[in-house]
Amino acid sequence: MRAKLLLFFLLLSVHGFSQSEFKINNLKNKVVIPFKLINNLIFIPVTINGEELTFLLDTGVEQTILFSLDEKDEVKLFEVEKLKLRGLGSKEAIDSYKSSGNKVEIKDFVDYKHEIYVVLDQEFNFSSHVGIPVNGIMGSNFFKKHIVEINYDKKRLTVYDHNHIKINSLLQKKFVREPITIEDNKPYCVLNIKAGEQTVPSKLLIDTGNSDAVWVFLNRTDKIKLPEKNIQDYLGRGFSGNVYGKRARLSSFEFGNKTFNNPLITFPDSTSLKSVNFVPNRVGSLGSEIISRFTVVFDYVNNAVYTKPNKKIADPFHFNMSGIEVEHAGLEWVTEAVDERTVGGIKIYTDNTQNRIQNSLKIHFTLKPVFKIASVRAGSESEKAGLKVGDKIIRINRQTTHWLSIQSINELLKSEEGKAIEIEIERNGKPFKFKFQLKNII
Repeated sequence: MRAKLLLFFLLLSVHGFSQSEFKINNLKNKVVIPFKLINNLIFIPVTINGEELTFLLDTGVEQTILFSLDEKDEVKLFEVEKLKLRGLGSKEAIDSYKSSGNKVEIKDFVDYKHEIYVVLDQEFNFSSHVGIPVNGIMGSNFFKKHIVEINYDKKRLTVYDHNHIKINSLLQKKFVREPITIEDNKPYCVLNIKAGEQTVPSKLLIDTGNSDAVWVFLNRTDKIKLPEKNIQDYLGRGFSGNVYGKRARLSSFEFGNKTFNNPLITFPDSTSLKSVNFVPNRVGSLGSEIISRFTVVFDYVNNAVYTKPNKKIADPFHFNMSGIEVEHAGLEWVTEAVDERTVGGIKIYTDNTQNRIQNSLKIHFTLKPVFKIASVRAGSESEKAGLKVGDKIIRINRQTTHWLSIQSINELLKSEEGKAIEIEIERNGKPFKFKFQLKNII
């Protein structure tokens, strides 16, 4: 949570008896919600007590968590009590607050008595890793009582009432059904992982908030071994600190009546898992690198998930071969030369025009994103080239980063083995250039 978070805590002595539950607030028995998809993660618009925010939609989290606000935002939160919250990462539990009786709206999907956990941790800055302002996480309450369809191709969620005739008919005809269990309000399934010649049925959390393909916890199973060919890597940021682990490839993995060959499997370090409460027999997580290759429908009430392959189903499994993690580091003012022409009474603007007319040339000032290197993997090609944590990235392959996004940069850095990468950076106010090739070492 950033230091500029401003909240109003209203302590109420009268507690209502209404139970927290989302309901569809229209006559159609369904709600369509557009979302942004970044690094396989889903971001939805959420209004809390009248304030419009952006949340990550995460089946791997039970609670709704608020961790960041813009400086201009103020959110009223009701019925507050202080507590500790634990999660992924190597640090101890952090201070947080639980607030009840809040009105939460996601278009016509509304809960008038919603519980929200507020995490007061200034080190946790999720927004810098996805490149857009992210205020919190929406967990299992979103899925608990309704049928939820996630269409990754169209970037659209559809929430259905259980008596909606069309969705039930569609599920029977077009989708493959997988049984799930709901434990601690989160979905689990048993799927086959093939390690070497051995096929291992494995209980996994279905986790839309995990951008990787599959996580396996080596301290929870003795049937899956870490392959000799692996790399140590930064996996992300949890509420209790940074998460590190190994990446490697296993023989195959099965989900949605499909077999994925040579998938990337992630093995988090045991120190990052010490604060995690495991349900019985869980050995890992199924992440969105797999889930996003389907249109997925969750039906918690009937213990089922339905899948239908989309256009990404046969995509290969790539990872960031550069070894650098890039983060969004704010905005800066940039001057742009713009050629303004009038065609048929309409003004036409063209950036960086080569054939400029002196009378029509104008200078615009715009805010553009700044990107810095957040981490450098030991032994990686970028480390060998000389890149360091904190370097400000100016250009990648001669393209100014002001016009790029976290998503487009990450896609470039895991695109194809042998691809040449040229990075221009600024370090201590001085420009430097580095060159290396992407190398697949696992």
